[in-house]
Amino acid sequence: MNERDEARPEAVQAKAATVYPEFLLRLPGGGPRARGRVLPEKGMNGSLKFLILAGSPVRVETMPGIGPHPSAQREWLLADGGIGTASDRWPGYGETTRDIECNSPSAAASVVTGRSSDGLSEWRTEEGFPLVDYLGASWRTPHKAWLVRGSNVSGRDLVKRLWVTEGWVTLAATHLPHVDEAAPTKSVLRRYVQEGYDATTSYSQKQVMADELHYFLSQMRQGDTVCTISDGQMYIGKLTGDAEQTESEGGLSNLRRRAEWRSSGIPYDELPEALQQKLSVQHDVVDLTAVLALVEGLGRSDEELEQEAQAMERDPSLAIPAITARREPELPDPTDQLAAELLVHETAWLREVRDLLADDRQLVLHGPPGTGKTYLALKLAEFLGGGPEQVKLVQFHPSYAYEDFFEGFRPQEDPQTREVAFRLTAGPLRELADLASREGNRHIPHFLIIDEINRANLAKVFGELYFLLEYRNKSVRLTYSGDDFALPPNLFVIGTMNTADRSIALVDAAMRRRFAFVELSPRTEPTRGLLRRWLTEEGRGAEPADLLDALNSRIAEPDFRIGPSYLMKKGVYREGGLERTWRTKILPLLEEHHYGEGVDIETRYGLAALRESLQ
Repeated sequence: MNERDEARPEAVQAKAATVYPEFLLRLPGGGPRARGRVLPEKGMNGSLKFLILAGSPVRVETMPGIGPHPSAQREWLLADGGIGTASDRWPGYGETTRDIECNSPSAAASVVTGRSSDGLSEWRTEEGFPLVDYLGASWRTPHKAWLVRGSNVSGRDLVKRLWVTEGWVTLAATHLPHVDEAAPTKSVLRRYVQEGYDATTSYSQKQVMADELHYFLSQMRQGDTVCTISDGQMYIGKLTGDAEQTESEGGLSNLRRRAEWRSSGIPYDELPEALQQKLSVQHDVVDLTAVLALVEGLGRSDEELEQEAQAMERDPSLAIPAITARREPELPDPTDQLAAELLVHETAWLREVRDLLADDRQLVLHGPPGTGKTYLALKLAEFLGGGPEQVKLVQFHPSYAYEDFFEGFRPQEDPQTREVAFRLTAGPLRELADLASREGNRHIPHFLIIDEINRANLAKVFGELYFLLEYRNKSVRLTYSGDDFALPPNLFVIGTMNTADRSIALVDAAMRRRFAFVELSPRTEPTRGLLRRWLTEEGRGAEPADLLDALNSRIAEPDFRIGPSYLMKKGVYREGGLERTWRTKILPLLEEHHYGEGVDIETRYGLAALRESLQ
């Protein structure tokens, strides 16, 4: 990268200022803001060059992962004096002593922050709009797919009346002034929307309208795929013309593009789940590029797609995207080897659990303490997901909240400045959902294990996610980020629930409807014979299993019986270990259970009494 660092002629700066506003970048940790401008010429990588203005604060320390080019430029600037190491205006920071030219906005952001940075999103105007909003139509992928709604425009269905029959796709834009630019940027469109809709729409409506107009006028291109919904059918077409602005009847189709539509639609209920999620987003124009492969495969069999691929000049070893995209995540069949490893009485029981997960995608293992719920959940998830890297575990507790579980504004301290600022932070569910929906991971099962799921206020923790657990083909608008979010089809949830914990009363009917419940109880397999099988495998006598069976036979309430895990530890089988475990682990549980009832715990549940009953 051949990045120059020299003072820019005033005429060039003036030209850049007429095209783009000044952009600001706040340093990490809530620090001061650097200033810069986009330059009209392009750098070595095809991106527009960027000028960091003199007098801008700069973080002096270089953070790991910055990459070779910005790091080399930073080192040269620090050595050359282009960045002063001690700023009088910004204590604790450096300062640019002159204007610094960089090959791209991201390179400029990296010079300022001392780490890898996305300059298109981090450089922002005074109003908070990102730099990418000011770039034209060249900033997009070659082929995209779009949803444009036209079935209910002021109560009229334009899809069948105008689009499919006459070859159009349109947008109302009733009060939009005439747009002079051929491919206006989002920042330009905001001014048009402000002018035409200032008195008739709210601020948020104007923001959404600017986004949709930017899609329709600047991001859509000839050859792109376009979709729409009408009468429960999805229609698919291809854009064949550029955007036009004209007067129309009632102002219902003032913006229009030519499109070729397939004559017949596809029933909505037959669409893949991932596509239904995208179609449920409540906007008039939606980017469907993430599910483009699904759209292109609609209405065609695997054989037809394979024949079409063979007729094209392509690498035959590569998978066909449309076929790969429609594959559902599959859970492997549990093996006899897995059943033996988990000491489960029969493989059929594991297959039933697998089938419940495949059908419902949410499952709770419930039972008394010590029945191996968490251990079984982890081992089963690792087997079904293909390894521990696809499994994340969280434990609920009474103070656990939505912000901890999914996303929220959390205080974060900058390691350099020690300043604390609130930032939107993803929780374990959001992190795992993003990982599961990443390209290349969409057919790999991912598992979230929620230990002690009944110890938190579930309605508070799940929030709007309750809806998504039941309706995986829908999306919702998130509370904090405002993103449209859906749970990916390959994300599975396994909860564990201790039935001896009285907080089970917090588990409401909505929770029970969304999860399949599987009991792990000392009265039923696979828990009932677990200890006996483990003792046989370890080559030990059967007395501990006999004692546990005798103990549980004296406990009337099934939810308070003792699980075998207490007696499946090496310490139990050292000298005096069984007596010590019974006295310090098992009897205290039963004392709490019978608190205030006047029961002599030792006489009823002690080892001596149980051994005497066995004899």
